[in-house]
Amino acid sequence: MSKAVLVAEQEEGTWSFLERHLSDDGYEIMRAGTGDATLDLVESVRPDLVLLGVEVDVCRRLREGEPGRTWDRGVPIIVLGQPMADAVDRVRAFERGCDDFITRPFLYEELLARIRAVLRRVEPADTDMIQAGEIVVDRRTRCVTVAGTFLPLPAKEYELLAQLAIAPTTVFTKQELLRIIWGYRSVSRTRTIDSHACRLRNRLAALTETPYVLNEWGVGYRLMLPAFSS
Repeated sequence: MSKAVLVAEQEEGTWSFLERHLSDDGYEIMRAGTGDATLDLVESVRPDLVLLGVEVDVCRRLREGEPGRTWDRGVPIIVLGQPMADAVDRVRAFERGCDDFITRPFLYEELLARIRAVLRRVEPADTDMIQAGEIVVDRRTRCVTVAGTFLPLPAKEYELLAQLAIAPTTVFTKQELLRIIWGYRSVSRTRTIDSHACRLRNRLAALTETPYVLNEWGVGYRLMLPAFSS
């Protein structure tokens, strides 16, 4: 699955350059031209990484969070520093929580290497077996068991369950799930995720009393674990 990169950049030439080359290297690219737009997209789309070329204080706001807003405060951030940036600017950016800093003008090959390095650092440890309460997902065979009983699932329902089970206490937004599982690149009003989640919930209900797939209204979906698994 390709990684989604949010490019927070006002300068048209830099945006066009990054959009073209990062797309060619297999990344899904989206753009924000202001700090507020950056926060909105990080909350609604949940990118895998942010290239921050707008005001650096956005980095602090992302890390600290804001009342009434929900996003991944740990989203990797690489600051695209201005040509006049010096050591003090770098230190301040890191103090605000960025993962890396590169000064303009930069070589694309160096930026790409830094993107890959940061993404590797935050990549969760891969495991073939995922367990969430009574649910066990074997990613090698794509088999799911619930309370010891094999549960056959269509492809997208399997992928939805596997994604939720990776982080069962995390609420995944609908846009995030649509991007990860269905490959949607932009905000969509489709009911696809809701219909698949409903069918998955019904299949699980036939094997367990726990209503595993929960809809967090206005946000997305998560798994609810039974009390004995916490």
